[in-house]
Amino acid sequence: MSNQIGDPGHGHSPAAWTAVIIMLVAIALGTVALFLDAIWLVWVSVGLLVLGAVVGWILTKAGYGANGHKYTPKAH
Repeated sequence: MSNQIGDPGHGHSPAAWTAVIIMLVAIALGTVALFLDAIWLVWVSVGLLVLGAVVGWILTKAGYGANGHKYTPKAH
């Protein structure tokens, strides 16, 4: 087991928080839209869900991820 990768950071980064918040809004919007039978809004929420993943990936590549150079971990 000497090939283990270091601590991934558990998502406590600006990139992770931003992606998760966008995705939670998308899920909530999609749920309400499905309840109201607004199928077009369901598809908008699917697009927003994908956008959240892309934004998280972009922020990680920009250095705001758990191991990024612009992120300073906080003590627990």
